[in-house]
Amino acid sequence: MLRLVALIIASCSQMALKDLCSVVTEKPSPAPPAGPHGVQIVNTGPEHSFVLDEDSLAALLLQDDIKDRSAVVISVAGAFRKGKSFLLDFFLRYMHHKYGAGGGGGEWLGNADEPLSGFSWRGGSERDTTGILMWSEIFKATLEDGEKVAIILLDTQGAFDSESTVRDCATVFALSTMLSSVQIYNLSQNIQEDDLQHLQLFTEYGRLALEDGGRTPFQRLQFVVRDWSFPYEAPYGAEGGQTILQRRLKVSDKQHPELQSLRKHITSCFAEIACFLMPHPGLRVATSPDFDGRLSDIEPEFKRALQQLVPMLLAPRNLVPKLINGQRVRAKDLLHYFKSYMSIYRGNELPEPKSMLVATAEANNLTAVAEAREVYTTLMEEVCGGARPYLQTALLDAEHSRIRDKALHAFHAKRKMGGDDFSRAYSDQLVHDLEEQFQQFKAHNESKNIFKAARTPSVLFAIALACYVLSGVFGLVGLYPVANLCNLLMGVALLTLTLWAYIRYSGEMREFGITIDEGANWLWENLMKPVYQAGLEKGMEHAAAAAAERALGPPTPTPNANGKHKHL
Repeated sequence: MLRLVALIIASCSQMALKDLCSVVTEKPSPAPPAGPHGVQIVNTGPEHSFVLDEDSLAALLLQDDIKDRSAVVISVAGAFRKGKSFLLDFFLRYMHHKYGAGGGGGEWLGNADEPLSGFSWRGGSERDTTGILMWSEIFKATLEDGEKVAIILLDTQGAFDSESTVRDCATVFALSTMLSSVQIYNLSQNIQEDDLQHLQLFTEYGRLALEDGGRTPFQRLQFVVRDWSFPYEAPYGAEGGQTILQRRLKVSDKQHPELQSLRKHITSCFAEIACFLMPHPGLRVATSPDFDGRLSDIEPEFKRALQQLVPMLLAPRNLVPKLINGQRVRAKDLLHYFKSYMSIYRGNELPEPKSMLVATAEANNLTAVAEAREVYTTLMEEVCGGARPYLQTALLDAEHSRIRDKALHAFHAKRKMGGDDFSRAYSDQLVHDLEEQFQQFKAHNESKNIFKAARTPSVLFAIALACYVLSGVFGLVGLYPVANLCNLLMGVALLTLTLWAYIRYSGEMREFGITIDEGANWLWENLMKPVYQAGLEKGMEHAAAAAAERALGPPTPTPNANGKHKHL
């Protein structure tokens, strides 16, 4: 017996110890980041695919104070482990200083011993960023022409790591370039021929876009050459970068025709191409595992280069709004472009430049549709919105036609890609959407009609009252069976009225309530309304005759042969 008790105690002790160990070794679920952070809007999926997080993207772009602003999209792309996120975090410092709540004074680089924070970054040889991240804090600024803009920062997955295919690298680079107004091409040590070859896809797309609309498809391409080791050939900064850029993009007869064509197309695809040469940040930055971004560990020459580069891209006078087909893209419009581009990059092969052009034209037309619908909704809200009183059906129809024409004019007035034939399908869809939306406005307007809202109780009460009067009349003349039938109908009408009131109050038996409303409407339209209109018309005829008689006045007397007057 004692051995059995001992075994039970030992077993229980082991179970308790096992439970305790499981509690201790269980990993806590990661807490959501506090404050501004990088939001993963394009995630890596299975089999080297990419997935758009529409909910997260919409939450950022559709904020009330952001969605209607023109978008300035600044993205950094390039090879992995070359300091893209590290550079973007200095961008964030400048943004907080320049466009933050209390910014503007002092030195934007910050204190010498302040660790660098923002987009996730770390030292080492393994990649840190995957997919595409958007900074959760979208900064607001006003350009010199008064245009209000939203500044969006994108961080991209590094190219050519051991886990990514060539298609993965090209996809991320393509999405970054297609969506940004300033594409920062982060390179190491020099601009090489293979770096230019990565732009081949966009040069072909740009050629098609130029043929379609005659407008430069991209705004600014900014080469940033890190760890430039030849300052004796070209000095650090924008001036030296322009010297190197001119050499690399120079077209000569000695080059292969393919290389000549690539350089010509690159120049024609971007409205502005610039280059900036950066020095090495220092050995401690490159070799110390404890480096956390403190300025005290960075070489002074690198900090001076940052003080030139960052304002050159982010100062209000240098901001570049995103343009597609020559028109500024609003923050909320970017959602359409993200979805359209992601749809063509889902396959196992890189899309053809023509597919990219079609996707751009599709998103371009969808933004025009959204803008036209917004015009229609805004104007209709002013006519028959929630705060407006009931409007007669004929007037509402006339206002709908007028406002629909304005919305269609707004759609056709906006410059669109793809031509008239391509846009016709979107125009037809817009008309269909506006008609559906009008039915909603119409139903909402009808709900404000106090007579229609009270139609069911009015009909039931009128039936009960009529039956009560008829019951009394038939009772007086001795037709008691008919009088009793009228009393029965009166009771049914009153009971139905009571039941209808209970359904409206409690919200129960809604289907039965709808049946009562439909029956009351049928009685009104087929029995009561014709009688009412006939009586009204007859009364108006009598009133008109009486008015005409009063207008003629009393008959005028005329004298007869005897000299007496007689009435005509």
